[in-house]
Amino acid sequence: MASSTNRLVGAIFGAVYLLVGLAGFAVTSGVGFFATEGKDLVVFAVNPLHNVIHLAIGAALLIAALRSVPAARAVNATVGGVYLLVGVLGLFLLDSAANILALNGADNVLHLASAILLLAVGLGAERTVTTTSGRAATA
Repeated sequence: MASSTNRLVGAIFGAVYLLVGLAGFAVTSGVGFFATEGKDLVVFAVNPLHNVIHLAIGAALLIAALRSVPAARAVNATVGGVYLLVGVLGLFLLDSAANILALNGADNVLHLASAILLLAVGLGAERTVTTTSGRAATA
């Protein structure tokens, strides 16, 4: 796994998001599942739905990283794309009734940073190209 950037990044991000999801439940007792105002986990606002999503994303990243390089690449790129969307949409959802993830400014910055890194690794690292001889090679 150490020789694959996608597997390493996926495993690290997966473990971190799983831990964040679990830690979030320690601070969100009494918060509604879809509450637009969450409780702070360090500087990030979370509610129970946000915690469940962190657990699901962490599990997907970690499972893909443990499975194979192509799986890790696909999940890293997909999660990166989703986080890019969430980061951009989150800018417009702050202080609105549609903010069912209880996003705050720090969440948006983290989601956009995660998106950039996951997309860069998922789309750029360990690409397979076909050589003139017809054999696949890693670029």
